[in-house]
Order: sequence, then C-alpha cells, then structure tokens
Amino acid sequence: MIMITLTLLTFVFGILTDYVLTRKTRRNPKTVAVANDTVSAAARGGDQAELPPAFVEGFLLPENLRYHAGHTWVRHEQPQRARAGVDDFGARLAGHIDTIELPQPRQWVRQGQPIVRIHRGGETATLLAPVEGEVLEVNPDVVKDPSLLRRDPYGKGWLITLRCKEGSTWRNLLPVNLAPDWMKLAVSRLYAKQPSLRGAVPGDPGRTVDDLLAAAPGADWSRITAEFFLP
Repeated sequence: MIMITLTLLTFVFGILTDYVLTRKTRRNPKTVAVANDTVSAAARGGDQAELPPAFVEGFLLPENLRYHAGHTWVRHEQPQRARAGVDDFGARLAGHIDTIELPQPRQWVRQGQPIVRIHRGGETATLLAPVEGEVLEVNPDVVKDPSLLRRDPYGKGWLITLRCKEGSTWRNLLPVNLAPDWMKLAVSRLYAKQPSLRGAVPGDPGRTVDDLLAAAPGADWSRITAEFFLP
C-alpha cells in the first residue's frame, strides 16, 4: 500500500509539473524544439541516440534514456527489445554493495514489480522494473563484479534486456522534459534527510562520490534506499 501511494504521488507530481513546463514551452518555441529532439533520440536508442553527457546536481542523467520513479532506466534498442538498469543516483546511493540478484531469463515482469535485489552488510534493497516485458538476458558481468553498477551504470553496469513494446507501460515513465527536475528533487530530498551529505557531491561533473551514504555515518541504508527505490 505504501509503495502504491508513493508511486501515485510521484505520478501526480509528474503530471502537474509537466503541465506547468508545457505552458512555459508554449511561450518559447526553442524549448519545444529541444524537447521534441530529446524524445526522438530516446525513441531511437542505441548508437543513434548518442548525446553529450548531461549532469544534474553532479549526477549523470543521459538524455537518451527514459526513467522510472524508482531510479531505474530503460532504453529502446530494437523493435520489441529494451535494455534496463539503475540510474547514477541510485547506483551511488546503493554504494559498495556485496552481491546482486537478477531475475531469470524468460521471466515475465510487470512495471513497478521488484526484479533486482542488492545486498550490503546483511541488508537488502530492491529495484523495480521500469516497464513490463519478458526478460531476455541478464548481465553476468555485474553479478560477478557489482562495482560495475556504480562505476558504469549506463554501460557495463546494465542489468537486464527485455522483450517489450514501446508504448503501453512506457507512458507511465517520467516525461522526458521532467527528468532533470525530478533528479533535482531527489537530491534535495536526500540532503534534507542527511544534511551531512551537502557538499559530498561536487558541482564539477563526473566527480560524484561513488558511495553516498558512506559519507553519512549512522545512515540507515535499507530505509533510505527503500524511500528512493520505492519497493
């Protein structure tokens, strides 16, 4: 019930913010053009969607991906095929995990269903499926070396590939033009809960610490990750 409530609240926030941003873009045709280009790049996926790195509050947030409110991402690569993982903020929030459990190939997953379990110091956190579909592949490299999750979350640290259709549950992902504001909100929420982390993420792109909660002694890892991952 808590997960459903949080997800609904996040979705409602997204709709309201998107409405406000849409009104602004009507006054600025250049903004509309940029938003449309971003949507087209996200739909193409793969090498065709290569864009300059985009950092928000020190966290990498590529513009060619779609994001779920639980800090997972998805990229449409081929007809009915997509790749998914955890975003930079989520990976660094998880930090130095011990092990990671991925779903089995051929398993059908629903959007918002827990599909990945990460373990750290005897505690467990779960990540949610960004879209619905059948698991095609899992990344054996990230199972062997969980540090890939935080070192390269959008590349070698990918988690699964899925057979799915773009559309349907994709409509429930964060609007493309809302993702940066959503990330800013997530960072602000984290700082509000852990004031000692202010300054732990330098403003220079690419210099974010790779284990956020290690910089906050006494932080409840399982509780904090649960609030952001929405399990």
